Amino acid sequence: MEPRAQPAIETDSAHLRRAIDLAAGGRGRVAPNPLVGAVVARRAEVIGEGFHAELGGPHAEVAALEDCRRRGNDPRGATLYVTLEPCAHHGRRPPCTDAIVAAGIARVVIGSDDPTEKASGRGPGILRDEGIEVAFADGDGAAAARLLDQAFRKHARTGRPLVMHKAALSLDGRTASARGDSRWISGSESRALVHRWRAEAGAIAVGIGTALADDPLLTARDVDAHRQPVRVVFDSSARLPLASKLLATLDQGPVLVFVGSEAPAEGVRALGAAGAETVAVPAGVPGIEAALDELGRRGVNSLLFEGGATLASAFLDSGQIDELRLFVAPLLLGGDARPLYASPGSPAVADAPRPIDTTFERSGADLLIRARLTEW
Repeated sequence: MEPRAQPAIETDSAHLRRAIDLAAGGRGRVAPNPLVGAVVARRAEVIGEGFHAELGGPHAEVAALEDCRRRGNDPRGATLYVTLEPCAHHGRRPPCTDAIVAAGIARVVIGSDDPTEKASGRGPGILRDEGIEVAFADGDGAAAARLLDQAFRKHARTGRPLVMHKAALSLDGRTASARGDSRWISGSESRALVHRWRAEAGAIAVGIGTALADDPLLTARDVDAHRQPVRVVFDSSARLPLASKLLATLDQGPVLVFVGSEAPAEGVRALGAAGAETVAVPAGVPGIEAALDELGRRGVNSLLFEGGATLASAFLDSGQIDELRLFVAPLLLGGDARPLYASPGSPAVADAPRPIDTTFERSGADLLIRARLTEW
């Protein structure tokens, strides 16, 4: 990729920020495509804006140019602000570079690069060859554009989905009582937020312990869900009950069961006959990595897992957690109540993994902690 240039005018950061805000309108609707927003402006005046709203629908740049025309504005000579470098390849839609050139755009400000092999600098190069000035954002704008599309970026670079661990904790760090009761540690506002996250995720995962204890549906409910996530169970011995809610609601979304390579053949066949899809993976860390590879091959670029301490520990030990989303509720469980992770953990405080960024916000009576462990 050619050297990046700093934005040249003060209004660049405001227009790029608006493009980033617009891009969020595609959450839960465009995966595995990236979230992208675009603004067309002449100095401080916005003359068109848009975002990638539906998988297979117009890309953000085209949507913004079409908005210019709806408003009666000619984009010729204007600046286009876009959160991700414009595509130059044919996919579900023609190349955005063609539309930008045809519209007579004079300058393009880009929030972040596209790490996919089919893109990676081609679009900016074509635009420069056509005499269009191209600038890559830096600083906070560039960082925000990259963070917007972490799932897309990780999948492009590793072939695996972005992994988010969601859990509800008591003040003393427990996820369930000693007998396994966890309903409800978090409040109703927090549970509603989780359903929004499910609607945005490509897949939802639990371990067999949670599946047996809670008999969950793992669907996004009471939200405007464009589609239901793939429902995943890590079930090494193929023990998922055939009468479970998961298998009784296959019309609401597919169920994928990762079984152990030594799982009883009869149990695996029974799950398949009931309508679940089974995939054999090794035990432990290799199994987590193999499962993520399989999900990535299926086009899943984000995974929200809600399992208990056993599954959470397997993900933690494999180094495959990208983000923690933890609700801390105002109650104490104490005693032998169950912890967030069951593995031995770091031998010393100095050896413990630390987030690269942490945010805190209220969620009803709970505190929501988001801790980002990676950046892609």
